[in-house]
Amino acid sequence: MSPSAHSLPALRTKPKAIFFTDFDGTITLQDSNDWMTDNLGFGVELRRQGNKQVLHDGRPFRDAFQEMLDSVTRPFDQCIELLLKNIQLDPAFKEFASWCRANNVPIVVLSGGMQPVIRALLAHLLGEEEAAVMQIVSNDVKARPGKSINEENGWDIEFHDDSSFGHDKSLEIRPYAALSDRPVMFYAGDGVSDLSAAKETDLLFAKAGRDLVTYCEVEKVPFTVFHDFSDIHKIVADVVEGRTTVQQAATGTK
Repeated sequence: MSPSAHSLPALRTKPKAIFFTDFDGTITLQDSNDWMTDNLGFGVELRRQGNKQVLHDGRPFRDAFQEMLDSVTRPFDQCIELLLKNIQLDPAFKEFASWCRANNVPIVVLSGGMQPVIRALLAHLLGEEEAAVMQIVSNDVKARPGKSINEENGWDIEFHDDSSFGHDKSLEIRPYAALSDRPVMFYAGDGVSDLSAAKETDLLFAKAGRDLVTYCEVEKVPFTVFHDFSDIHKIVADVVEGRTTVQQAATGTK
């Protein structure tokens, strides 16, 4: 049986292209999980050390991420409140999202973060209506045994799957990639949570100066650098409207 719009929701409108994207540090200027770790948890140095272990020493991302979030003991509702005050949207994303909606290019958010955080930030930064139409596939949050999430040390991350990533983003993309007649697929990301998705789409956008660029250069994965979503908007529109190809766009330019 061929995949349906039920099993692959981004196909529902029969699009010519699908835009998969990371959330933290890609759609937003700051990473919400990094912000919580740096300001409410064990701090910048230990977080960076964990990232380096994932990038260079083969440490599972899942383990490093669990350690980061375990260091954040503030009640979950207080974390959300602080994130709404401190996390900003990429200044060009709102216009890009409107263009995607008008041109039948579904945006699918694939995040290593937590669904309630992403939903709250998108609604706050983008507006309820625009946020509601976006499919979000991510980890979740759960209460620790005998506690509620809004108590001190009361919440824990609930991973999306059993992979070493916690959320293996490639698992969401591959069923689309396997279709014989499928849309053009884009992916945008910035860091170590995006390593599983880096080789899965037709065109990868990697954020300038971030870990994903380093990974792509080492692994020789074709990519193009973006500084903000205005760079992405131009290239996606050119590909969708036939002015360029994904091969021509994958320049790796810094």
